[in-house]
Amino acid sequence: MPSAVGDDGSIRTAAVVCAVSSVLFFWRMFTYRQPIVDLRAFANRNFALGSFYTFLIGIGMYGTTYLIPLFLAQVRGYSSMQIGMTVVVAGLFMMVMSPFSTQIARRLDLRVMLAIGLSLFAYSMYLTATLTNQTGFWELFVPQAVRGFALMFCYLPANMIALGMIAPEKLKNAAGLYNLNRELGGALGLATIGTVMNDRLHFHWNRLIEDVNPARPVVQQFLETQTSRFEPLISGDPAQAALKLLAGAVQREALVLTYNDVLLMIGGVFLVGVMLMPLARPPQSLFSR
Repeated sequence: MPSAVGDDGSIRTAAVVCAVSSVLFFWRMFTYRQPIVDLRAFANRNFALGSFYTFLIGIGMYGTTYLIPLFLAQVRGYSSMQIGMTVVVAGLFMMVMSPFSTQIARRLDLRVMLAIGLSLFAYSMYLTATLTNQTGFWELFVPQAVRGFALMFCYLPANMIALGMIAPEKLKNAAGLYNLNRELGGALGLATIGTVMNDRLHFHWNRLIEDVNPARPVVQQFLETQTSRFEPLISGDPAQAALKLLAGAVQREALVLTYNDVLLMIGGVFLVGVMLMPLARPPQSLFSR
């Protein structure tokens, strides 16, 4: 087995091919008169900012759709039906809010509307990042409701900020790039979330295991109690079963802390988006076109 990722020849080859291909791609796009993908749309400040915001929305939307069900499955041991009944809350609030988002966009500065949505999403991440090993439907109800409400404040203003100042003849190309950014946000966000989760899980496991010392009286008491409980129930070594139970509890708590860290990270990314809002110019309303 190679000692590092870079030691794998196939990965090095793929990296070189990607680097060369990206150089050729950008050269072609910026020198050809009518490129298939016209990246010049990003020269428009509002389009670049709007694309950044839809990238953030992709991270938040796909990231939370991945994290919450995974938490409920790994930590709470929920079935697919129980997970579905728990996470449906965000979708229901999005559906309820959907008819009103257009009316709000007509009456409110789109930059203010988007800032409210991003702030509410960050707040929902703060509320969600109080997970424990007992968190269930009711503990997640309010955070998910706020998240669903927040997303409906994000979609429409982000679209209009990005596309409201694009010339009609360039709108088709810009819309394709804009939608691509949301999918890229989801894909890159999930990859980043997976990497961060792996690192933070190792970190929390190592920190927690330092305190789980068999020489400590409280740990000894736990192991003795569990060993006594397992003796009449299993045919194997009850002491080993007690140790396995303790390791599972440490793993569970490390997972809970990891999920909280990642949720706070997503919330922090959305706060960065709020701070960049003053850079956006007042967009032309698509309703007036």
